[in-house]
Amino acid sequence: MDSIYIVATYPVGEEGLRKIRAVSPQIKIDDASGLCTFVNGKVVEKQDEFSRDKFRTMLEQVEVFYGSVPPANLITRAPNLKWIQSAHAGVDRFLVPEIIASSVVLTSSQGIHGIQVSEVALEMLLMLAKKAPVFFRLKLERKYQRAVPGILYSRTLGILGLGNIGREVARLGKAFGMRVVALEIRELENADNVDAIYSPENIKEFLSICDYAVITLPLTPGTRHIIGEAELKAMKPTAYLVNVARGAIVDEEALIQALDENRIAGAGLDVFATEPLPPDSRLWDLPNLIISPHIAGDREDYASLAVDLFCENLKRYLQGKRLLNVINKQAGF
Repeated sequence: MDSIYIVATYPVGEEGLRKIRAVSPQIKIDDASGLCTFVNGKVVEKQDEFSRDKFRTMLEQVEVFYGSVPPANLITRAPNLKWIQSAHAGVDRFLVPEIIASSVVLTSSQGIHGIQVSEVALEMLLMLAKKAPVFFRLKLERKYQRAVPGILYSRTLGILGLGNIGREVARLGKAFGMRVVALEIRELENADNVDAIYSPENIKEFLSICDYAVITLPLTPGTRHIIGEAELKAMKPTAYLVNVARGAIVDEEALIQALDENRIAGAGLDVFATEPLPPDSRLWDLPNLIISPHIAGDREDYASLAVDLFCENLKRYLQGKRLLNVINKQAGF
Protein backbone atom coordinates (compact mmCIF):
# COMPACT_ATOMS: atom_id res chain seq x y z
CA MET A 1 0.00 0.00 0.00
CA ASP A 2 1.55 3.30 -1.14
CA SER A 3 1.95 5.97 1.50
CA ILE A 4 0.71 9.55 1.18
CA TYR A 5 3.35 11.99 2.40
CA ILE A 6 2.07 15.30 3.78
CA VAL A 7 4.03 18.37 4.84
CA ALA A 8 2.26 20.89 7.08
CA THR A 9 3.70 24.36 7.52
CA TYR A 10 0.55 25.63 9.25
CA PRO A 11 0.73 24.62 12.95
CA VAL A 12 -1.66 21.72 13.60
CA GLY A 13 -0.47 20.62 17.05
CA GLU A 14 -0.31 17.09 18.43
CA GLU A 15 -4.08 16.64 18.34
CA GLY A 16 -4.16 17.76 14.72
CA LEU A 17 -1.41 15.36 13.77
CA ARG A 18 -3.30 12.55 15.51
CA LYS A 19 -6.49 13.35 13.58
CA ILE A 20 -4.66 13.45 10.24
CA ARG A 21 -2.81 10.18 10.85
CA ALA A 22 -6.07 8.54 11.94
CA VAL A 23 -7.55 9.05 8.47
CA SER A 24 -5.58 6.12 7.06
CA PRO A 25 -2.52 3.97 7.70
CA GLN A 26 -1.27 5.31 4.36
CA ILE A 27 -0.78 8.77 5.85
CA LYS A 28 2.67 9.99 6.76
CA ILE A 29 2.86 13.61 7.88
CA ASP A 30 5.65 15.89 9.04
CA ASP A 31 5.03 19.16 10.87
CA ALA A 32 7.35 21.70 9.24
CA SER A 33 5.98 24.72 11.08
CA GLY A 34 9.14 24.90 13.19
CA LEU A 35 11.34 25.15 10.10
CA CYS A 36 9.94 28.42 8.85
CA THR A 37 8.28 31.61 10.04
CA PHE A 38 5.82 33.96 8.39
CA VAL A 39 6.71 37.61 7.89
CA ASN A 40 4.36 40.01 6.09
CA GLY A 41 2.54 37.16 4.37
CA LYS A 42 5.69 35.36 3.15
CA VAL A 43 7.46 32.22 4.28
CA VAL A 44 10.91 32.82 5.73
CA GLU A 45 12.79 29.55 5.97
CA LYS A 46 15.34 28.96 8.69
CA GLN A 47 18.83 29.20 7.26
CA ASP A 48 20.86 26.92 9.52
CA GLU A 49 22.17 23.90 7.62
CA PHE A 50 20.10 21.31 9.51
CA SER A 51 16.79 23.15 8.94
CA ARG A 52 17.56 23.88 5.29
CA ASP A 53 18.42 20.27 4.53
CA LYS A 54 15.44 18.90 6.42
CA PHE A 55 12.94 21.20 4.72
CA ARG A 56 14.48 20.59 1.29
CA THR A 57 14.15 16.83 1.79
CA MET A 58 10.53 17.21 2.88
CA LEU A 59 9.63 19.21 -0.22
CA GLU A 60 11.40 16.74 -2.50
CA GLN A 61 9.12 13.98 -1.23
CA VAL A 62 5.85 15.78 -0.47
CA GLU A 63 2.64 14.74 -2.24
CA VAL A 64 0.21 16.90 -0.23
CA PHE A 65 1.05 20.35 1.15
CA TYR A 66 -1.00 21.91 3.97
CA GLY A 67 -0.30 25.53 4.82
CA SER A 68 -1.34 29.16 4.61
CA VAL A 69 1.51 30.49 2.45
CA PRO A 70 3.59 28.60 -0.14
CA PRO A 71 7.37 28.42 0.19
CA ALA A 72 9.27 30.07 -2.65
CA ASN A 73 9.46 27.99 -5.85
CA LEU A 74 7.25 25.29 -4.36
CA ILE A 75 6.43 23.57 -7.66
CA THR A 76 10.08 23.37 -8.69
CA ARG A 77 11.20 22.10 -5.30
CA ALA A 78 8.36 19.61 -4.91
CA PRO A 79 8.32 17.42 -8.04
CA ASN A 80 5.90 14.89 -6.49
CA LEU A 81 3.36 17.45 -5.31
CA LYS A 82 -0.22 16.73 -6.39
CA TRP A 83 -2.43 18.72 -4.04
CA ILE A 84 -2.22 21.90 -1.96
CA GLN A 85 -4.75 22.50 0.83
CA SER A 86 -4.81 26.11 2.03
CA ALA A 87 -5.42 26.41 5.76
CA HIS A 88 -7.44 29.57 5.03
CA ALA A 89 -10.37 30.54 2.84
CA GLY A 90 -8.33 33.04 0.82
CA VAL A 91 -5.90 31.48 -1.63
CA ASP A 92 -4.46 34.60 -3.29
CA ARG A 93 -1.02 33.88 -1.79
CA PHE A 94 -0.98 30.54 -3.62
CA LEU A 95 -1.98 32.04 -6.96
CA VAL A 96 1.54 32.63 -8.21
CA PRO A 97 2.37 31.84 -11.85
CA GLU A 98 4.13 28.52 -11.21
CA ILE A 99 1.24 27.12 -9.18
CA ILE A 100 -1.41 28.43 -11.58
CA ALA A 101 0.39 26.84 -14.54
CA SER A 102 0.92 23.50 -12.79
CA SER A 103 -1.39 20.49 -12.64
CA VAL A 104 -1.38 20.65 -8.83
CA VAL A 105 -4.89 20.82 -7.37
CA LEU A 106 -5.51 23.75 -5.02
CA THR A 107 -8.25 23.67 -2.38
CA SER A 108 -9.24 26.13 0.31
CA SER A 109 -10.66 25.95 3.83
CA GLN A 110 -13.79 27.80 2.79
CA GLY A 111 -16.80 27.08 4.93
CA ILE A 112 -15.33 27.51 8.41
CA HIS A 113 -15.16 31.31 8.42
CA GLY A 114 -18.75 32.42 8.00
CA ILE A 115 -19.67 32.78 11.65
CA GLN A 116 -16.64 34.62 13.00
CA VAL A 117 -16.06 36.90 10.00
CA SER A 118 -19.73 37.88 9.74
CA GLU A 119 -19.77 38.67 13.47
CA VAL A 120 -16.82 41.04 13.03
CA ALA A 121 -18.59 42.67 10.08
CA LEU A 122 -21.71 43.14 12.19
CA GLU A 123 -19.59 44.43 15.09
CA MET A 124 -18.18 47.12 12.82
CA LEU A 125 -21.62 47.98 11.43
CA LEU A 126 -22.97 48.46 14.94
CA MET A 127 -19.94 50.43 16.11
CA LEU A 128 -20.20 52.75 13.12
CA ALA A 129 -23.97 53.15 13.39
CA LYS A 130 -23.86 53.80 17.13
CA LYS A 131 -20.98 56.31 16.87
CA ALA A 132 -18.57 54.16 18.90
CA PRO A 133 -15.45 55.87 17.45
CA VAL A 134 -16.86 59.23 18.61
CA PHE A 135 -17.50 57.98 22.15
CA PHE A 136 -14.11 56.25 22.39
CA ARG A 137 -12.46 59.54 21.45
CA LEU A 138 -14.57 61.51 23.93
CA LYS A 139 -13.68 59.03 26.70
CA LEU A 140 -9.97 59.62 26.08
CA GLU A 141 -10.67 63.37 26.29
CA ARG A 142 -12.79 62.88 29.47
CA LYS A 143 -15.73 64.61 27.80
CA TYR A 144 -19.33 63.70 28.61
CA GLN A 145 -20.87 64.73 25.31
CA ARG A 146 -23.87 63.39 23.42
CA ALA A 147 -24.04 62.32 19.78
CA VAL A 148 -27.10 60.91 18.05
CA PRO A 149 -26.62 57.24 17.04
CA GLY A 150 -27.98 55.73 13.86
CA ILE A 151 -29.82 52.43 13.41
CA LEU A 152 -29.46 49.34 11.25
CA TYR A 153 -33.20 48.56 11.12
CA SER A 154 -34.78 49.40 7.74
CA ARG A 155 -31.45 50.54 6.30
CA THR A 156 -29.96 49.01 3.13
CA LEU A 157 -27.05 46.62 3.62
CA GLY A 158 -24.99 45.91 0.51
CA ILE A 159 -22.79 42.81 0.46
CA LEU A 160 -20.04 42.49 -2.13
CA GLY A 161 -19.61 38.75 -2.58
CA LEU A 162 -22.14 36.03 -1.74
CA GLY A 163 -19.86 33.22 -0.68
CA ASN A 164 -20.15 31.47 2.66
CA ILE A 165 -19.23 34.63 4.57
CA GLY A 166 -21.41 36.96 2.51
CA ARG A 167 -24.45 34.74 2.97
CA GLU A 168 -23.93 34.74 6.73
CA VAL A 169 -23.64 38.55 6.75
CA ALA A 170 -26.93 38.62 4.82
CA ARG A 171 -28.61 36.43 7.44
CA LEU A 172 -27.44 38.68 10.26
CA GLY A 173 -28.53 41.78 8.35
CA LYS A 174 -32.01 40.35 7.93
CA ALA A 175 -32.12 39.54 11.65
CA PHE A 176 -31.66 43.28 12.26
CA GLY A 177 -34.50 44.13 9.89
CA MET A 178 -32.28 45.47 7.12
CA ARG A 179 -32.96 45.45 3.39
CA VAL A 180 -30.17 43.31 1.94
CA VAL A 181 -28.76 43.64 -1.57
CA ALA A 182 -25.69 41.95 -2.97
CA LEU A 183 -23.12 42.28 -5.73
CA GLU A 184 -21.92 38.91 -7.04
CA ILE A 185 -19.18 38.15 -9.57
CA ARG A 186 -20.73 34.75 -10.39
CA GLU A 187 -24.02 34.30 -12.20
CA LEU A 188 -26.59 34.07 -9.42
CA GLU A 189 -30.27 34.93 -9.68
CA ASN A 190 -31.31 34.68 -6.03
CA ALA A 191 -30.08 33.80 -2.56
CA ASP A 192 -31.58 33.39 0.88
CA ASN A 193 -31.96 36.64 2.85
CA VAL A 194 -31.08 38.77 -0.20
CA ASP A 195 -33.63 41.11 -1.78
CA ALA A 196 -31.74 41.91 -4.99
CA ILE A 197 -28.52 40.84 -6.71
CA TYR A 198 -26.38 43.12 -8.88
CA SER A 199 -23.61 42.25 -11.33
CA PRO A 200 -20.17 43.95 -11.20
CA GLU A 201 -20.90 46.19 -14.18
CA ASN A 202 -23.62 47.82 -12.08
CA ILE A 203 -21.40 48.40 -9.05
CA LYS A 204 -21.92 52.19 -8.94
CA GLU A 205 -25.70 51.82 -8.99
CA PHE A 206 -25.38 49.14 -6.31
CA LEU A 207 -23.21 51.29 -4.04
CA SER A 208 -25.43 54.33 -4.51
CA ILE A 209 -28.33 52.65 -2.69
CA CYS A 210 -26.27 51.21 0.21
CA ASP A 211 -26.34 52.71 3.68
CA TYR A 212 -23.76 50.11 4.71
CA ALA A 213 -21.52 48.12 2.35
CA VAL A 214 -19.60 45.03 3.47
CA ILE A 215 -16.85 43.50 1.31
CA THR A 216 -16.52 39.70 1.43
CA LEU A 217 -15.11 39.13 -2.07
CA PRO A 218 -12.07 36.98 -2.87
CA LEU A 219 -9.00 38.84 -4.11
CA THR A 220 -8.56 38.16 -7.82
CA PRO A 221 -7.25 40.23 -10.73
CA GLY A 222 -10.87 41.23 -11.37
CA THR A 223 -11.58 42.37 -7.81
CA ARG A 224 -8.31 44.20 -7.10
CA HIS A 225 -9.20 47.87 -6.47
CA ILE A 226 -12.82 47.15 -7.43
CA ILE A 227 -13.57 49.90 -4.89
CA GLY A 228 -11.76 52.97 -6.15
CA GLU A 229 -12.32 56.71 -6.38
CA ALA A 230 -15.28 56.48 -8.76
CA GLU A 231 -17.00 53.81 -6.67
CA LEU A 232 -16.53 55.75 -3.45
CA LYS A 233 -17.97 58.86 -5.11
CA ALA A 234 -21.05 56.81 -5.98
CA MET A 235 -21.74 56.15 -2.29
CA LYS A 236 -23.97 58.32 -0.11
CA PRO A 237 -22.17 60.80 2.15
CA THR A 238 -24.00 59.08 5.02
CA ALA A 239 -22.85 55.58 4.02
CA TYR A 240 -20.30 53.31 5.68
CA LEU A 241 -17.86 50.80 4.14
CA VAL A 242 -16.59 47.65 5.91
CA ASN A 243 -13.86 45.38 4.49
CA VAL A 244 -13.35 41.93 6.03
CA ALA A 245 -11.98 40.33 2.84
CA ARG A 246 -8.62 41.47 1.43
CA GLY A 247 -7.03 44.90 1.64
CA ALA A 248 -6.15 45.22 -2.04
CA ILE A 249 -9.82 45.05 -3.03
CA VAL A 250 -10.03 48.70 -1.95
CA ASP A 251 -7.85 51.49 -3.31
CA GLU A 252 -6.56 52.70 0.06
CA GLU A 253 -5.45 56.12 -1.18
CA ALA A 254 -8.90 56.77 -2.61
CA LEU A 255 -10.50 55.61 0.64
CA ILE A 256 -8.23 57.83 2.73
CA GLN A 257 -9.24 60.83 0.63
CA ALA A 258 -12.94 59.96 0.82
CA LEU A 259 -12.80 59.60 4.62
CA ASP A 260 -10.63 62.68 5.08
CA GLU A 261 -13.06 64.78 3.05
CA ASN A 262 -16.11 63.16 4.70
CA ARG A 263 -17.42 62.02 1.34
CA ILE A 264 -18.52 58.86 3.12
CA ALA A 265 -19.43 58.78 6.80
CA GLY A 266 -16.90 56.20 7.92
CA ALA A 267 -15.36 52.77 7.44
CA GLY A 268 -14.22 49.65 9.24
CA LEU A 269 -11.15 47.78 8.00
CA ASP A 270 -9.87 44.41 9.17
CA VAL A 271 -7.55 44.02 6.17
CA PHE A 272 -5.01 46.26 4.44
CA ALA A 273 -2.92 46.48 1.29
CA THR A 274 0.23 46.13 3.41
CA GLU A 275 0.14 44.02 6.56
CA PRO A 276 1.07 44.72 9.27
CA LEU A 277 -0.30 48.21 8.68
CA PRO A 278 2.75 50.53 8.76
CA PRO A 279 2.92 52.95 11.71
CA ASP A 280 3.15 55.90 9.29
CA SER A 281 -0.01 54.97 7.38
CA ARG A 282 -2.48 57.84 7.24
CA LEU A 283 -5.26 55.37 8.03
CA TRP A 284 -4.27 55.50 11.72
CA ASP A 285 -5.12 59.21 11.91
CA LEU A 286 -8.66 59.10 10.50
CA PRO A 287 -11.24 59.61 13.27
CA ASN A 288 -14.07 58.02 11.27
CA LEU A 289 -12.23 54.73 10.70
CA ILE A 290 -12.25 51.54 12.80
CA ILE A 291 -9.17 49.32 12.50
CA SER A 292 -8.65 45.70 13.55
CA PRO A 293 -5.48 43.69 12.72
CA HIS A 294 -6.80 41.03 10.29
CA ILE A 295 -8.45 38.98 13.02
CA ALA A 296 -11.95 38.54 11.56
CA GLY A 297 -11.32 34.93 10.53
CA ASP A 298 -9.78 33.88 13.84
CA ARG A 299 -11.46 31.91 16.60
CA GLU A 300 -10.12 29.81 19.46
CA ASP A 301 -10.83 26.49 17.76
CA TYR A 302 -9.83 27.55 14.24
CA ALA A 303 -6.87 25.16 13.87
CA SER A 304 -9.08 22.24 14.89
CA LEU A 305 -11.84 23.20 12.42
CA ALA A 306 -9.30 23.58 9.60
CA VAL A 307 -7.79 20.17 10.36
CA ASP A 308 -11.25 18.56 10.40
CA LEU A 309 -11.94 19.96 6.93
CA PHE A 310 -8.51 18.81 5.74
CA CYS A 311 -9.21 15.31 7.07
CA GLU A 312 -12.52 15.16 5.18
CA ASN A 313 -10.67 16.13 2.01
CA LEU A 314 -7.97 13.54 2.73
CA LYS A 315 -10.62 10.84 2.86
CA ARG A 316 -11.94 12.02 -0.50
CA TYR A 317 -8.40 12.14 -1.92
CA LEU A 318 -7.73 8.54 -0.87
CA GLN A 319 -11.06 7.42 -2.34
CA GLY A 320 -10.50 9.23 -5.63
CA LYS A 321 -13.51 11.50 -5.05
CA ARG A 322 -13.78 15.18 -5.97
CA LEU A 323 -12.27 17.34 -3.25
CA LEU A 324 -14.15 20.04 -1.39
CA ASN A 325 -13.46 23.69 -2.23
CA VAL A 326 -11.43 23.12 -5.41
CA ILE A 327 -10.14 26.46 -6.67
CA ASN A 328 -10.32 27.51 -10.30
CA LYS A 329 -6.75 28.79 -10.42
CA GLN A 330 -7.38 30.92 -13.49
CA ALA A 331 -10.43 32.61 -11.98
CA GLY A 332 -8.86 32.85 -8.50
CA PHE A 333 -11.73 31.36 -6.49
